[in-house]
Amino acid sequence: MNLAEALAQAAVLGLARLDAQLLLLHALGRASHERAWLLAHDTDPLATAAHTLFAQLCRRRAAGEPLGYIVGHKEFFGLDLMVDKRVLVPRPDTETLVQWALDVLDCHESQTPKVIDLGTGSGAIALAIKQHRPGATVEALDASAQALDVARANASALKLDVTFRQASWLAGTADRYELIVSNPPYVGSADPHLADLTDEPLQALTAGPDGLHDIRTIIAQAPARLKPGGWLLLEHGYSQADSVRNLLAAAGFQNVSSRCDLAGIERCSGGKWLELG
Repeated sequence: MNLAEALAQAAVLGLARLDAQLLLLHALGRASHERAWLLAHDTDPLATAAHTLFAQLCRRRAAGEPLGYIVGHKEFFGLDLMVDKRVLVPRPDTETLVQWALDVLDCHESQTPKVIDLGTGSGAIALAIKQHRPGATVEALDASAQALDVARANASALKLDVTFRQASWLAGTADRYELIVSNPPYVGSADPHLADLTDEPLQALTAGPDGLHDIRTIIAQAPARLKPGGWLLLEHGYSQADSVRNLLAAAGFQNVSSRCDLAGIERCSGGKWLELG
C-alpha cells in the first residue's frame, strides 16, 4: 500500500482530507507542516507498522476524538500548542478574540499594558497575545491545576513570559488591567451538542442552563479590576451576542459591540470601562 491508497482508505471512513493527511504525517513521524511532502511522495510505499498506526489513529478520529488529542498538539494563531484531555482543543473561532485583543492593545496609550486571560486552558489566548505584543505584561488564570500544568508547559516550550495562577475568574485578583479577555464556558447544560464533545473536559464547556453563568460572573467582577479606559472582551456562543451585549451595557460598559468570526457569526462581544470601579 502506498501513501495515496492509505489516504483513500481514510476517506472511506469519512475523515476529512486534511485530518487524514495530518494523521498520516503523525504516523510517519513527520511534522504537520509537511503536507506538500505527502503530495510529492504519494506513491511511496507505507511500511506495515506505520500503516497499522495510521489505521488506529483514523479509527479514533472517526469515532469523534479531537484531532489535537490524537496528535498531541494544535496550531493556534501561529503557535504550536501541546494539548491533551486536561484542556479544550483551541478553536479557530477563538483567533477572532485574539485579533480583537491585539487591536485594542494597539489603540491603547500604554506601551506596557497589563493583560489578564481568564480560564486560560492550554494558554492559547495569553500566549498568542504575549507573542504578538511582547511589551505587554500578561497573566493567565484557571481554576484547574491540571490545565495550568499544560499552559505552563506551552509557555516554557515557546519561551514566552506569562504568569499563571490558579483562581476562579477574578477572585483574589487585586491589580487593575488595561485588558481582560476570556473564552469562558458558554454551552448550556442541556445543549444537545454536548453529546458530541465527550472527550473534552465538561467543566470547560458548560455554564448553567443558558450557558451564561460564567459570563455574568466575569462581567460583574471586571469593573473593579479594569483601569479607566480598559476593555473586557469575551468569546461566547453563536446565538448569545445579543444577551452578552445587554449584560455588558447593563453593567455600565460603553462602546459595547461584537465581532464576527470567519463564518460571519458574532463570536465575541466586549465593552470599554470608562469609570473607576
